[in-house]
Amino acid sequence: MNIFMTGSRGLIGTALASRLQAAGHSLTRLVRKPSNSPNERYWDSQAARHDPRLLDGCDVLVHLAGESIASSRWTEQQKKRIYDSRIVSTRALSETMLHMEQPPRAFIVASAIGYYGDVGETLLTEQSPPGKNFLAHVCRDWEQAADPVRDNIRVVHVRTGMVLSEQGGGLAAMLLPFKLGIGGVVGNGKQYWSWIALTDIARLFQFAVETERMAGPVNGTAPHPVTCREFTKRLGKRLHRPTFFPLPAFAARLTLGEMADELILASTRAVPEAAQAAGFQFEFPDLRPALDALPL
Repeated sequence: MNIFMTGSRGLIGTALASRLQAAGHSLTRLVRKPSNSPNERYWDSQAARHDPRLLDGCDVLVHLAGESIASSRWTEQQKKRIYDSRIVSTRALSETMLHMEQPPRAFIVASAIGYYGDVGETLLTEQSPPGKNFLAHVCRDWEQAADPVRDNIRVVHVRTGMVLSEQGGGLAAMLLPFKLGIGGVVGNGKQYWSWIALTDIARLFQFAVETERMAGPVNGTAPHPVTCREFTKRLGKRLHRPTFFPLPAFAARLTLGEMADELILASTRAVPEAAQAAGFQFEFPDLRPALDALPL
């Protein structure tokens, strides 16, 4: 198939692009700087609508682009950038496809388990309701931005959890203090962290691209989420370092502000019910082998 992709240079996008090309698909990257490459097309991520010719020849559109949620403190301006980079771009791509004579057959859109908010030990499936905090609001509107094409195009929303990679994301940010022996439990340690190996999230996006029966929300998380305390203990053992230095909740809030409550203190126990029902098999369903497979 001819796959078009935004965010192809990001952590997930890089891994997914390699998999799609290895599987024999043709890849066109939508980039935010003018390019003369035949495999790249310029798009304005803040445009209200694009020229339909942007997506000429596209069989499946994969939309991964969005402002990083953890690159800086959540000022009102940064929260607006996080929101607009997802909702405005998704709505514009939807409106563009709506006016095409031959639109793509599928629209695979990134989302996040932040959709569910902070819900303690509650087991979360794709049918669980959205939360009420900032990230839940972003994710809900992000998914609704694809509504204009939902009746005519297969739409999948992959609600990604914490991606395990030494190259980026939450784990990469944790590695230095843990390697220095000053890592530890965050808050009370009882909050659930729903994680997924980078290999598996790339495989899941590819599965969503290729599986015509898959539609709607899909939790991009491993089958066995763990508490922060369990994650900390397992990471310490993997790195052969002690984990005696806790980060109290108040210290996390002083350092990160509102971001702390929604990213590291929130408890989100999500399981991939939809993916497994569709026949997807995880290479790393458990945390220990997932960490052991990484060159940490």
